[in-house]
Amino acid sequence: MPALSIPAFDGLVAVVGDVMLDRYWSGPCSRISPEAPVPVVKIAKHEDRAGGAANVAINITALGAPCTLVGIVGEDEAAQKLKELVEEKQVVTNFIASPQVPTITKLRILSRNQQLLRVDFEERCAAIDNGRMLQALRQSIRENCKVIICSDYGKGALSSIQQMIAIAREREIPVLVDPKGTDFERYKGAYMLTPNLSEFEAVAGKVKDEEDLVKKGLKMISDFELTALLVTRSEDGMSLIRPGMEAVHLPTHAREVYDVTGAGDTVIGVLGACLASGLSLQASCEIANHAAGIVVGKLGTSTASPEEINAELSGTGRREGGVVSEDELLPIVKRLKAQGKKIVFTNGCFDLLHQGHVDYLQQARALGDVLIIGVNSDKSVQKLKGPARPIVPLANRMGLLAALSCVDFVVPFEEETPRRLIGKILPDILVKGGDYKVEDVVGREEVEKNGGEVIIIPFTAGFSTTAIVQKIKESRT
Repeated sequence: MPALSIPAFDGLVAVVGDVMLDRYWSGPCSRISPEAPVPVVKIAKHEDRAGGAANVAINITALGAPCTLVGIVGEDEAAQKLKELVEEKQVVTNFIASPQVPTITKLRILSRNQQLLRVDFEERCAAIDNGRMLQALRQSIRENCKVIICSDYGKGALSSIQQMIAIAREREIPVLVDPKGTDFERYKGAYMLTPNLSEFEAVAGKVKDEEDLVKKGLKMISDFELTALLVTRSEDGMSLIRPGMEAVHLPTHAREVYDVTGAGDTVIGVLGACLASGLSLQASCEIANHAAGIVVGKLGTSTASPEEINAELSGTGRREGGVVSEDELLPIVKRLKAQGKKIVFTNGCFDLLHQGHVDYLQQARALGDVLIIGVNSDKSVQKLKGPARPIVPLANRMGLLAALSCVDFVVPFEEETPRRLIGKILPDILVKGGDYKVEDVVGREEVEKNGGEVIIIPFTAGFSTTAIVQKIKESRT
């Protein structure tokens, strides 16, 4: 098979299914409530993300591909927020607003990166007039749609999926389904299902080995009149099964797994975008497999960019990025902003990189799409820390930071503060660690004036460069 390369991503993909809003409220937790034996969390920050079918759509437009999104929302603030989140990622929305149901919202309360509670606001929306969903789908596929993705989270938006499949077959548009539950009969006639292994086994029975997987997969294809089946198997990769053809078992490409949240959304989104651009089914599955390996190496629901996928396909294992000069960085930032990427910036000396730094940077990266680190030059560190610092020279400090999978770009600056650099980059989110107050963070005025946000992330307790240096000194006496 010839070497893989990503396509132009110019084919329109329509996503229809259960859209939802994921909300994250977090802050310190230092006491128990006097009212009940439960922890009290003082909310310090909050973040909203698109979830469900909306996350599938964002994965598609992250590739530069056109995408329309059909779903059911309430007539509420959450619906407006969800619409803003997806439209800022260039997704064209066709939402059905209903006063009968709230927008599906999952609120997570966290402290020190641990989820303490999840609160769900939802009602099944199967009772919503199915004719409105079908009309919205017809509108969304009217102009040269190449692929339809049905993202089923079991909330009722796809209660008329058989009629949707019929509409697609009339127009010879393949339908990819990310299934839910055990009633796969409702997906009959779809082009492909993409269950994970546990979802597959819940319908087909326990799998003994790959041979048994293929046997049961072929029966499922026959029973439900599918063209193909893609079973995602976590650390064992994924398996593409088609009648009359040898099964293709693709190994995982994940180097490190931080979070599998949304990996299934990435798989079906990238797969659909590749098929819509004219790639073969096997090549599309292989590229989707590489994309899944990228997103599980990030915290939270994430997407894979064309640059990241190209780096994986070329074997470099590294997306565009690493150590850059300011002159190299600024045009890149301009391009990334034009693509709708959320830019996160933080800065520091990062002398003697330790676990506390890594925890902090992983949290910072989870706040957006691109993490840029400004690093004090050696002269700058000497002015701040004294003539004995830095211990590690600038080039080595930047090289270590660039090697972290959560870091996209590392850029040096000569001044004692990065105010000038921040004013040039104007990130969407400016992050600082420790016990800073937002009003004291250098660059706050520039960022907030531009519509950005400043976020403080507490350092992980027990880690300090100064403490490490002192311990080394003491060990020599």
